[in-house]
Amino acid sequence: MSAVPDGKKLVRSPSGLRMIPENGAFTSPFSLDEPQWVPDKECPRCMQCDNKFDFITRKHHCRRCGRCFCDKCCSQKVALPRMCFVDPVRQCTECSLISQKEVEFYDKQLKVLTAGGTFLVRVDSSEKSETMVCRLSNNHRYLFLDGESHFEVELSRISSMQVLTEGSTPGGGSLRASGMVLQYKPPGSQNLQLLHMDIADDKRIASAWLAAMHKAAKLLYESRDQ
Repeated sequence: MSAVPDGKKLVRSPSGLRMIPENGAFTSPFSLDEPQWVPDKECPRCMQCDNKFDFITRKHHCRRCGRCFCDKCCSQKVALPRMCFVDPVRQCTECSLISQKEVEFYDKQLKVLTAGGTFLVRVDSSEKSETMVCRLSNNHRYLFLDGESHFEVELSRISSMQVLTEGSTPGGGSLRASGMVLQYKPPGSQNLQLLHMDIADDKRIASAWLAAMHKAAKLLYESRDQ
């Protein structure tokens, strides 16, 4: 299923140009749907500063939340990759701050995740571990695990994700990521399975991968809750 090519198409929405998958089934699990704009007749005033709209004070819709604002409260144009916009789009002050942090995830953490890290992997209660490279697929929809064997975990089928840490000290020393436990449903099954991943060889790269995966989990859950 992961081998099916993910074709994309350019579409125009009221908010701007978007590059989206031709098949909705191949949408990134981190994606957000475009919001419904608040109708003009329902927002006579800016929803931030409460200034009344008129011929001088024009209204603008934030492309991320869909609410109405004046130009002062909705002047920034920021990239919004989670909605697949080709160019930066107008956003309110609150949303622009959130989007700026997400741009960092797309620019940095996603590269770490697709590059992969090396872990000792075991499934469920098995005591046998296998050294495997775990990486995020280029379409962000799967975790690929490669060693002597190969298998995939679809992100949409992950029900919980816990990053394990070590190194806490009474003096308040920093914690280090040591592994991760995933609970997911294998394809064709409704039964939950546990996947244990412990850092193997290169601890620096694997720790960075786990930190990036922790941030990815937050976006994943947010997309599901929208």
